[in-house]
Amino acid sequence: MELSRIQKIILPVTFIAGALWLGGYVSRVLIGFQLFQERDYLLKDFFNPASLDVVFFSQNPILTLTLITYPVFLVGFLIFLFTTKLKLKNNGWLFIITVIILFTAPFELYLLSIDYKIFSAVNSGVFNPNDILTLTIKRFKVLSSFPIIEIASYFAVICMFILKPFTKKTNEN
Repeated sequence: MELSRIQKIILPVTFIAGALWLGGYVSRVLIGFQLFQERDYLLKDFFNPASLDVVFFSQNPILTLTLITYPVFLVGFLIFLFTTKLKLKNNGWLFIITVIILFTAPFELYLLSIDYKIFSAVNSGVFNPNDILTLTIKRFKVLSSFPIIEIASYFAVICMFILKPFTKKTNEN
């Protein structure tokens, strides 16, 4: 596959942004669930309201990373999709990747809007940890198991890109 000049620039940026976003996302989900007991989103006993501001402030770099890298990844992928000579009809792997990314994008953008509220509050310098906790719980409750499904889907995207299944062989005479 011959890449155009724009694709040679946008493809590595998209890969790097996607990898950083996925790593940050997995970290955020794992760290976020560590705050709560197994049921009802009650804080674990060793967290108290006085320590929550430190917890949220320490999560802010990962939050910042995901807020920046997901839009870069999404825009980069769309630019690649519209500039590539690959046809979705002949490249099933690209079709499946496109479906996964476009299907999950609205949900992820909604979650990013909640993340932005958390980010803004934490970076304001003066914030109520209970407000951040409420937003964090909302983020987990609103789409329930979506983050886990999304993580699995994006690992499938990586596999699809590497293995490139469902590619039709074309006769070029």
